[in-house]
Amino acid sequence: QVQLVESGGGLVQPGGSLRLSCAASGIIFRLYGMGWYRQAPGKQRELVAAITRGGNTNYTDSVKGRFTISRDNAKNTVHLQMNSLKPEDTAVYYCNSASPRVWGDYWGQGTQVTVSS
Repeated sequence: QVQLVESGGGLVQPGGSLRLSCAASGIIFRLYGMGWYRQAPGKQRELVAAITRGGNTNYTDSVKGRFTISRDNAKNTVHLQMNSLKPEDTAVYYCNSASPRVWGDYWGQGTQVTVSS
């Protein structure tokens, strides 16, 4: 079965950068569009960046020009480079299929990103 392990989060000052990674196993990774989601306290989880099987990308407006999603099919990984971070980017970040509920209710443990001075 699918397993997704997120890493790379941490505490960073406003304007700083972080690079998140997600290692996938139990699936034929190259067959899936992938996405990075985030959930801030008291808010619903939202999709912030997505990448298709062919490498096309899409971003929610609030992160356009600051975040970059990429994938490495040879290593079954998807990354999120986050630059010019803002306090409102503070959330737990998760990777999953870009399409909803492809793997049912499965979510990994996520990685906490905190942007604060």
